[in-house]
Amino acid sequence: MSHDLLIAGAGLSGALTAIAVREARPDARILMLDAAPGPSGGHTWSCHDPDLSPEWHRRLAPARRAHWPDQQVSFPTRGRQLSTGYGSVDGPGLASLLDGIEVRWNSDVQALDDTGATVNGERIEAACVIDARGAQASPHLTVGFQKFVGIEIETDAPHGVERPMIMDATVPQMDGYRFIYLLPFGPTRILIEDTRYSDGGDLDDAALAQASLDYAAARGWNGREVRRERGILPIALAHDAVGFWRDHAQGAVAIGLRAGLFHPVTGYSLPYAAQVADAIAARDLNTASARRAVRGFAIARADQDRFLRLLNRMLFRGCAPDRRYRLLQRFYGLPQPLIERFYAGRLTWADRLRIVSGRPPIPLTQAVRCLPERPLLQERA
Repeated sequence: MSHDLLIAGAGLSGALTAIAVREARPDARILMLDAAPGPSGGHTWSCHDPDLSPEWHRRLAPARRAHWPDQQVSFPTRGRQLSTGYGSVDGPGLASLLDGIEVRWNSDVQALDDTGATVNGERIEAACVIDARGAQASPHLTVGFQKFVGIEIETDAPHGVERPMIMDATVPQMDGYRFIYLLPFGPTRILIEDTRYSDGGDLDDAALAQASLDYAAARGWNGREVRRERGILPIALAHDAVGFWRDHAQGAVAIGLRAGLFHPVTGYSLPYAAQVADAIAARDLNTASARRAVRGFAIARADQDRFLRLLNRMLFRGCAPDRRYRLLQRFYGLPQPLIERFYAGRLTWADRLRIVSGRPPIPLTQAVRCLPERPLLQERA
């Protein structure tokens, strides 16, 4: 074998896996392949501090673009500041952690299997082969969509935003649940992201970009555009992880969005990618061992996330699109530790009861129709 580990895809999940394996096995021969010409400046990955282990906070610290000690949300009848830390990593920052790992950009992967890849006509062999090339439609996963266009601007004067605005849902609701997401990277540098939780996956880049600019103008933020990012993230309504891995019993090992490994409600993928990277790094470095590790993690995670997918079905199938914000508005009235456990994917049974207790945010008859998960998968069969 010419390499110990070959990873197709140099994005978040592939990069974190390479970083974890390198730390566990400094002598491992690692090769990453990506079709892009280089690290993307159009991606920002963020997470809440409790989402990551101390080891991952240490590993990612040199690559952080920013870290804030708190955050806030705003809804029509509720505003709240939470003392939960929040941090972001961008594409160049993530790439800086790959120093010493061989990354081949402009690499078109024509074929990928459990023993290697064919790239630009060249066959490359490896003991362990990972597929981290991003989301792919699957009959075992039914989704809604989180769509966004973000514009980072350098303002002429200080913008006055001191902490991340995770959700500003005071904006007019359209195309499902809509909110503005703000990351203040400096006194005169801010990312403004118009986000929609929508039934369809079509993204009108121009309309969402203009909506972000209109939001800035309404707050008197004049300046120049520095960069732009966009995304269409899956939001899981139903997931059959056992069926997925039955269909992926051979070949390269799927990770990240390609394997449905993301927070079902928020679409955040960094925490799950970190945990999968640790699972692969803890095993023998071969494809069969990596598959067992990722499959075991994914099936257990899908079972734990069953309740989160139910919340999504209530959001997408139980609510009129222009009223979806009410579920999140109600949720943010719950205790901060519960909110932190929600984002980290560590809800207790007591947490789940607390979330659904009291006056239902949607009519009971509609809530009952959202309970079964299997019919949504059968729709895709």
